[in-house]
Amino acid sequence: MTTTEQTPTRKSRPIRMAAILVTAAAALTATGVGTAAAVLADERPEVSSPARPGNPARNAVMEDVARSMMAAGPPGFASRIGKDHRVSRTAAGLADIATERPMAPRDQFEAGSNTKTFTAVLALQLVDRGQLKLDAPVSRYLPGVVPNGRNITVRMLLNHTSGLFSYTADEEFMAGVVSDPQRVWTDRELLAVAFEHEPNFPPGKDWSYSNTNYTLLGMILEKLTGKSLPVLVRQRIAEPLGLRHTYYANPRAVHTGPGYAHGYGVKLAGPEPVYVDTASWPIGGWGGAAGAIISNTDDLSRFFSAVLQGKLFSKAQLEQMKTTVALPEGFGMKGGYGLGLVRLDSACGTVWGHGGDTLGHHSIALATADGRRTVVSVANAEPIDAEPNARWDHYYRVAMAATDASVCATLDKPVPESVLADLHSEAPALAGTK
Repeated sequence: MTTTEQTPTRKSRPIRMAAILVTAAAALTATGVGTAAAVLADERPEVSSPARPGNPARNAVMEDVARSMMAAGPPGFASRIGKDHRVSRTAAGLADIATERPMAPRDQFEAGSNTKTFTAVLALQLVDRGQLKLDAPVSRYLPGVVPNGRNITVRMLLNHTSGLFSYTADEEFMAGVVSDPQRVWTDRELLAVAFEHEPNFPPGKDWSYSNTNYTLLGMILEKLTGKSLPVLVRQRIAEPLGLRHTYYANPRAVHTGPGYAHGYGVKLAGPEPVYVDTASWPIGGWGGAAGAIISNTDDLSRFFSAVLQGKLFSKAQLEQMKTTVALPEGFGMKGGYGLGLVRLDSACGTVWGHGGDTLGHHSIALATADGRRTVVSVANAEPIDAEPNARWDHYYRVAMAATDASVCATLDKPVPESVLADLHSEAPALAGTK
């Protein structure tokens, strides 16, 4: 059931915290696998909504998005669209398969790579204080830690032009995260994984999304302030903005009962989806400064609005943050990447924000340039098949279309037919399935 409340190809994936998710069947068995009723595209869930005042067209779009996302695999979906002080919320499906608890609009979840914007804000605050320089080499702050660190600047870490290999692109590492899900990795261990690989390109010569960059930024922040990232997020972002449901997982989400949307790794290759509950896994133990924030749709909306309105740092730093490098053509999104902030040139207009993918949640958090309109959504599943497959690709095709449709609803514009075609596309049949 969906309620509305008034107050891709593999190259087309949203910005992902884990660039490559790899697992093995044995690992799924070892960590406890659950099955749920199939929610494939040709079995699109029924939706019913009470009649409410507000914007019927916007509500209808988001209910369609919820239906289509769940049809692609996730057991639940929630979204929030804010326009000044007017808010529309949508929730559908299940937050917890085991108890069959429905998804609620204000449920917390792993925000994944939306964390990068938090980390970037903390860095820019230090720039304002004169403690950090964007164009200083990493070796000034972390001497001897980064190969070629003399030629990699803080700015290159923030906008992903360092060339450093992302530790999550190491297939053995990601397989290990799933086979030993309770392991807590240190920053140095994550860097060791990354530095086993050659850089993707010389510093500043190209663009490549890398979680390694943000691991290093987190280390710099802790060294310069003498405080941990959980404390910095609480003292310098959450408390000043009144984000009561946002914290840095240290190392895992600590409130995973009612009010928390369980995350699920989902295998899509079989005749029905197979789910692994990842709610107890320590996202802070490997996501860190790249992806350890726990939040909800209300708090992320307030945070990104505050970022774009320059409430957390000077206007000069906001200009730096919004200075972007073009996303490569094969990335699957049009726009640019600034300092922990994405410019998304969607089908209905340009918005700013980020996205987040963990081993159990897919989320987006976007706002207009003036911060007055926002959209935040979460689906509580992420594909973890041993190998990418046609339904995996279909999931991301639908997810990208859902992002475009959500932006259109936020901007009060009609959703283009091409976006609707992707949103309503059916999951392809796989070998051995009917």
